[in-house]
This record gives sequence, structure tokens and C-alpha cells, in this order.
Amino acid sequence: MTFEREDYADVGTIDREDEVVLPALPAFPAPIAPAARQGFVGDFLRLVEPHTESDPAALLIQWLVAFGSVIGRSAFFVADGSDHHTNLSAVLVAPTSKGRKGTAWAHVKRFWTGVDPTYHPVSGLASGEGLVYHVRDPLFVREEVKDKGRGTGIFQDVLQDGGVEDKRLMVVEPEFARLLKACGREGSTLSAIVRDAWDNGSLANLTKNSPLTATNAHVAIIGHITADELRRSLTSTEAANGFGNRFLWVCAQRSKYLPDGGAPDHEALAQLMHEVKRVVTHAGTCREMQRSTKARDLWHAEYRQLSDGPPGLFGSLTGRAEAQVVRLSLLYALLDGTRGIDLRHLEAALAVWRYCRDSAAYVFGDSLGNPMSDDLRVALTAAGGAGLSRTEMNHTIFGRNRSRAEIQRAVQLLQQAGLAHGAYDYSAVGRPVERWYATTE
Repeated sequence: MTFEREDYADVGTIDREDEVVLPALPAFPAPIAPAARQGFVGDFLRLVEPHTESDPAALLIQWLVAFGSVIGRSAFFVADGSDHHTNLSAVLVAPTSKGRKGTAWAHVKRFWTGVDPTYHPVSGLASGEGLVYHVRDPLFVREEVKDKGRGTGIFQDVLQDGGVEDKRLMVVEPEFARLLKACGREGSTLSAIVRDAWDNGSLANLTKNSPLTATNAHVAIIGHITADELRRSLTSTEAANGFGNRFLWVCAQRSKYLPDGGAPDHEALAQLMHEVKRVVTHAGTCREMQRSTKARDLWHAEYRQLSDGPPGLFGSLTGRAEAQVVRLSLLYALLDGTRGIDLRHLEAALAVWRYCRDSAAYVFGDSLGNPMSDDLRVALTAAGGAGLSRTEMNHTIFGRNRSRAEIQRAVQLLQQAGLAHGAYDYSAVGRPVERWYATTE
């Protein structure tokens, strides 16, 4: 199904005065660092950005995702025994439905379909089976040879489905919440297949009625959603099982007001498309890429910080920082027409990643992904030095509607994250009381 651009509607934010107020979220991310604007993607921004209300980060990162999708599964970088190719996935998150997310994609799509007219993004992903179908291998079935309607005891493989020759698949979901909902349906394989597509491109849908497989699938996903909708839709399961950290989270907001619209220089854009076509051709000839000495030194300096993620939901959703930076640096190297990753390519990748990291922090803040733990942390912080006993937690926070086991799990999650600690209070007569306190350091 070809993606059409007529529907970019998003669900607006909802004011909910009765909700527990969490600690203030971090500020909206600072503009993406200039290092990310190098090469042809920088040229694209210079031509388009003044003529659109879209966020520059939305333009830049979607452009990179599309580039990685268009060039296919040829170049790769080996990290810790795994091949990392150029397929990336990103979700644009806007504070409101007026974030101009769809407008940014319209500019990007127009550019890349001009570079490669065979490039056709799709939308409407609703199942793992559907994803595999779009990149499926030929399907052969074993049938008995018959002679005049009778079996001969001789079997042969018969082609039932010719499969798909072009294994590049770009999925664009203007309503990303629908994809998240599909992942959460009972029996759905969508989440697992999306993870496999990001990891290695080997997919399987081995149902009885549709035993399809796909090898060397090159799948990229772009989603659009509002921040409020994302917080409501992304379940703790999808955050914890690795689905969420295979996406780059990208904050996007309207950059300016252009009542009369804009008019990019179409001749300059056409010339840029012509130049980028050569880069795409070159990328198709590359295989394993390696870092230069200077890039390796910078990688060593940054690696620990990339690897040691913070606790909670934010940490879960940024837990593949190293792999994301590897893939971004590979893209910048290929965009530069080189066969190796140099210092400037890694610097650009780190600039993009830091914006995505800050975006995740803005959207998810210090949430742990467990509503009970989040509410409990707020209450413990408000209680200060008095702390709270288990009985007080149950009565004052949860209205006596939570089991002892549920409260125990919420407390343990805070303790494991280093956000709360317990101690016994011996001041009262009788048995000591276990009390819990917010960790302030």
C-alpha cells in the first residue's frame, strides 16, 4: 500500500486536572548541534528549512532515516559480533498536534522519491504478518506429482508465491499510536518482528495458513505522535522488551510562522538530488566499514557514557545508544562518499544521538514506567524526612485499592533505581515500623 500524504492528523493533548503532578519535566531539547548538518543533509536543510514551519531536527533525522532506507542492505559495521546496517527507525514527538511533523515528512519524501522513483513508502502497518508480507521471500510448497489424477510417490517443489525482489521497506505511520496498539493486542507478533527487522533482517511468520519468511529485509519505520498520546500509549512491556529502544525519539515543534507558505529553490533541489544519486550508487558498492584512528579514539572516550544508561523508562528507551550511534556514523560516512568512518562522521552521529537522548528525557522525564512507582516517588518526595510506612502508602496514596504485592513491587523498583531507601523507625512503643524515604542525592 503506497503511503499517501493527505492525512497527518494527530490526536490533540488532553488536560487532566485530576492527575498526580509529577516533577517538572526537562526543558525542550536545545537545537541539534551544527555537527549534524554536515554534507548533503546540511545542504538539504539550507534549501528547505527557511521555507517550512517544520522543526529542523524533524527534517534532518527523517532525511537520514530515508537515506538509510533508500541505499539498502549493503554497507555495514561490525560491533560486538553483530552486523549493523543502515536501517534506522524514528518517532517524531510533538508537544501538540500542531508540531508540523507531517509537513517535515512531505518535504523529505518528495526529495527521496525524486532521487529514486522506485522508492515507495507504505503505511497502515497492523500486524507482524503484514510486515513480513511486504518483504517476503519466494514461497515453495512440496506437492506430489500426479499422473492422470493419481499420486506417483514423486514430490517436487512448486512456486506458490514469487516473493518480493526489493527488500527495502519504509513504513511511515502518521498515527503511531495505532501501531503501538497493534503491538499490544493479544497474540500479536508485530513487536517481535519489528525488533527482528531492526536487528538482522531475518523475519519469519510461521503460521499454519501463512508460512512466510523474509531474508535480508531492510526495514525502517517513521512514526508521528504527540507527547501526551505517547505517554498514554507506550506500555511498560514495549519499553522493557527492547521495542522502544530500537527507535530514535525526536522532539519536534513548529519552528516559525509562514502565513504565505514557502518556496524552496526547485532547481537547486533538483541539482542536489542529482548529486545525491551518485552517493546512493556509491553506497551500494560498500560492504564492511571501519573507523579511522581518530574516530576510534573518540569512540573509546564516549563509549562508557553511551553504555551506562540511567534507570527507569528513560533508560529503557535509550538503552541501545551505542548501536544507534554506530548506525548514524555509518550513514554520515556513506553520505560523504567514503569507505570508512572518520572523526567528523562520528561527531555528527553523536550530535544527532544527543538530541534524541534529550528528546527522550523531555518526553519521559524521570518516569520509571510503572504508574504506582511514579506516584509513590512523588508522595515520598512530598513526605520529606517523615517518610511513609507501607500502611500509609496503601491508605493515603493508593486508597486501599492495591495489594501488598503490588506495593512491594513499586517500592522495589524505586529502590533498584536508587530513588528510595528504607529504614526502621524505633521511636514508637512496640515493634519498629519500616519507613521509606525519597533519595535526594
